[in-house]
Amino acid sequence: MRDHAYRTIPYRPSEIEHRYPSTVHLLANPLLLGQLATLCAPETVQPEINRLVRSLYGDLIRTVIAAEFPRRAVAVPTRMIASAPQAVFEGEVVDGAVRAVTVDIARAGAIPSQVVYDLLNETFDPALVRQDHLFMSRTLGDGQRVTGAGIGGVKIGGDVEGAFLLFPDPMGATASTLLAAIDLYAREVPGRPRRILALHLIVTPEYLRAMTVAHPEVIVYALRLDRGLSPPEVLLGPPGARWEEERGLDDHQYIVPGGGGFGEIMNNAFV
Repeated sequence: MRDHAYRTIPYRPSEIEHRYPSTVHLLANPLLLGQLATLCAPETVQPEINRLVRSLYGDLIRTVIAAEFPRRAVAVPTRMIASAPQAVFEGEVVDGAVRAVTVDIARAGAIPSQVVYDLLNETFDPALVRQDHLFMSRTLGDGQRVTGAGIGGVKIGGDVEGAFLLFPDPMGATASTLLAAIDLYAREVPGRPRRILALHLIVTPEYLRAMTVAHPEVIVYALRLDRGLSPPEVLLGPPGARWEEERGLDDHQYIVPGGGGFGEIMNNAFV
């Protein structure tokens, strides 16, 4: 008789309470929040910046895989099988036969996507895993306000039919870059993804509104919500309760509290 304790694993990550759509997941992890605070502090410089980005994305993608990816039942003998016929672990684990595509949105997304890609290869059949590359930048209008995102080049290795399509991008500020990337896949890349997931360190209320309106099917995971420019009375309530009054972007579309431009600090290239 097998132990049924692990037959079904009801895994759900800890999240903060909010009033945003159910596709939004704001993780409640004090360890990762502390590391993220260190990453965003003005005295944190290279090589600590990229080390922390790698560490945070390693934990983030593990959380997403456990929460979102399909499972399968296994029965795996342990090293004790030679002396005890009961030495078999039986339970539910992540299914390794899953297609997954991670998209590097240069510049800030290069390291996060590589971390995600490496862990996907360790977890799933590498023949089913791929990394694509998009070279993008914000487009600016009057007063240096963000008006959209331009695509300078792409390297896409095939279709996305039935694949988990992941966009690891540290800062979800205006959503202009990610919306352009998702629209590119919908318009030009064959196949329908099984699921689209956006993986961020920080998001703003403005980003969440733009994303959930334009692409309500996209599942968003973030370590932190930044809405520091909201009125004090709004900050006293749960996120999303007074969404129309929440503000996390300054007049130049930088996040507050935020951590500066991650494309710049991750590359020591402030242009």
